[in-house]
Amino acid sequence: MALHLGRLSAGPCWRAARGGCGELRAWSPRCAAGRICRPPGTAVAEQSRGLGRGPVARGGPWLGTGLAAALAGLAGLAAAAFGHVQRAEMVPKSSGVRGPSPGRPEEEDELARRCACFMAAPVTDLRELRRRPGDMKTKMELLIMETQAQVCQALAQVDGGASFSVDRWERKEGGGGISCVLQDGRVFEKAGVSISVVHGNLSEEAAKQMRSRGKILKTKDGKLSFTAMGVSSVIHPKNPHAPTIHFNYRYFEVEEADGHKQWWFGGGCDLTPTYLNQEDAVHFHRTLKEACDQHSPELYPKFKKWCDDYFFIVHRGERRGIGGIFFDDLDSPSKEEVFHFVQSCAQAVVPSYIPLVKKHCDDSFTPQEKLWQQLRRGRYVEFNLLYDRGTKFGLFTPGSRIESILMSLPLTARWEYMHSPSENSKEAEILEVLRHPRDWVH
Repeated sequence: MALHLGRLSAGPCWRAARGGCGELRAWSPRCAAGRICRPPGTAVAEQSRGLGRGPVARGGPWLGTGLAAALAGLAGLAAAAFGHVQRAEMVPKSSGVRGPSPGRPEEEDELARRCACFMAAPVTDLRELRRRPGDMKTKMELLIMETQAQVCQALAQVDGGASFSVDRWERKEGGGGISCVLQDGRVFEKAGVSISVVHGNLSEEAAKQMRSRGKILKTKDGKLSFTAMGVSSVIHPKNPHAPTIHFNYRYFEVEEADGHKQWWFGGGCDLTPTYLNQEDAVHFHRTLKEACDQHSPELYPKFKKWCDDYFFIVHRGERRGIGGIFFDDLDSPSKEEVFHFVQSCAQAVVPSYIPLVKKHCDDSFTPQEKLWQQLRRGRYVEFNLLYDRGTKFGLFTPGSRIESILMSLPLTARWEYMHSPSENSKEAEILEVLRHPRDWVH
């Protein structure tokens, strides 16, 4: 299965209407300068032979847990997750995207053409992005912006009714983010796709958490410079036969007092159906496996197990959904190889999920099936508020941006006292899978 999103490139780009938050408007399938809109990540990732076989990261082979996962809750949370954050505010900001100018080399306008298909202008000024085209911070910001645009475009095309609001915010200490949210659509009850690009100094609490998992950090006057960025999304369809999806991909970089930089990537993608559909589960997991297999056959089984272990509702004894992949503190064998792996994962989001929504969005359903969806939504809320490290860290950080942190929650959910599905029912079937994860691809 091809994991590139080229098929979507032929469709219209969806952009925020002029004037800030507002509806998305379809425009030419070609970008401002007549160029086809790119899918997330334009470079073809080469087969990476050594991913996962390089030097073991300090604190374990990619197994650090803690602060880097604060970006896993919601992109936008990153602005709050790393210390003394003032409440973010919506602020006007010029797009910074300009058309070709007389005398400007064609290659300089390549960036402007790419940005023309984004939901909003990048968080980082285009002059800064042009100044450092090969820097990982530039590559990752463009990847998450392109991922956000492609996913929003695909969702808007499927929904056909509602529009995305585009909420741009800035962080006083440095950086900001863009939250795109669709609510009460024809197909989607709530769909959020957010990015954040923040920088500044880590709080002492954040640095302490990093050290607790084995990272050796050299501070200067108790301070550590950091950059964090990511894209995060949670999508809740209305129809109980169409599954919920969550994905998040992020990059973190710390510069120590002596100028040495430490970096790592994290992320994942997981599916939460209300009812079990074997064909859907196989499609979703196979698509993610194919993305992982481009780089190493060892990655999918490792990250699939990590996902099953992470999204576990301890007090219920069940997983939040049927899993997918999850990883954190990924920092070997090289920055470029790990980036290409994350790029492949981001490119797999639309082909892994959109066909499932199209397949089920118009299915008929009973009041009982809708009730079961609401009860499963309650479990989703329980995990996010009680166990998700990113959500918890953000909620307990002064000045955090609550709207972005809680974007993952559905509009509706339900809790019934001592509810238990009938034996051998479709409801009992999904519970069995949530309690005992399966291998979907062998």
